[in-house]
Amino acid sequence: MSRLKAVVLGSAAGGGFPQWNCRCPVCRLAWGGDARVRARTQASVAVSVDGQGWVLLNASPDLREQLAATLVLQPHGGVRGSPIEAVVLTGAEVDQIAGLLHLRERQPFAIYGTAATLGIIAENPIFRVLAADVVERKLVALEQPFVVAGIEIELFTAPGKIPLYLEQGEPQTAEESGTNVGVELKAGGGRLVFVPGAAAMTPALKTRLRRANVIMFDGTLFTDDEMIRNGSGNKTGRRMGHMPVDGADGSLAALAGLSARRVYIHINNTNPMLIEGSPERRRVEAAGFEVAEDGMEIAL
Repeated sequence: MSRLKAVVLGSAAGGGFPQWNCRCPVCRLAWGGDARVRARTQASVAVSVDGQGWVLLNASPDLREQLAATLVLQPHGGVRGSPIEAVVLTGAEVDQIAGLLHLRERQPFAIYGTAATLGIIAENPIFRVLAADVVERKLVALEQPFVVAGIEIELFTAPGKIPLYLEQGEPQTAEESGTNVGVELKAGGGRLVFVPGAAAMTPALKTRLRRANVIMFDGTLFTDDEMIRNGSGNKTGRRMGHMPVDGADGSLAALAGLSARRVYIHINNTNPMLIEGSPERRRVEAAGFEVAEDGMEIAL
């Protein structure tokens, strides 16, 4: 029986870690070469059941670097070729779709997304470099499973918001729509749920997570006001569409007691749990959670 395998291509939130223009306390350690922190590229995961055909979950701006670092995703066979069969998108934020432009060399693959996500891509003419006669765009209905590369995949809503560059005024930050989704993947009796962005925990989301063997969940900020307190921004995590890790209504509490392997991903450069041995990292690990890093492999 084929088993699902996941490779973390990137584990950081938008901007990566360290962020190019940031000297927050955590980035300062990275710029200084502190061994307690490791550089991370922007969040994306590759999944496969046979090690031959691969599906990407989001295409980060760092995709070119990620492919160069991941042997199983490099070209093989003839003059042209790639093991990447599809890209499944959880939204249309820059750090979810910009990497598609790295895949523009007339290589056949398919892009799967909701009507909202594919509509945003269709409205931006730069994505026409992904020639329509070569790269298929597959519209996905929510909670309707489809199969790619031997993996059963289902998209579902997660509380969130529209992409930052489409905001006008004060957006709804925890609405459930096709603009922000999670991905459930099943193969060989294993079930992985990937939720890189969630502004809140709903009963429906909690029910879905209870069924999973592995959960890869939004770890953007440790505390909701983290960026405000360290002077690196003026928005809370929830204003950005991300529930914090800490707090009575944070994800650490919301995911407590689940039997699945729980891995935080999409971690902001300001998040102190990036520091090995920090009080925040120790709290997360003591509660049975892991902090994703680039190159991490998970077999179900």
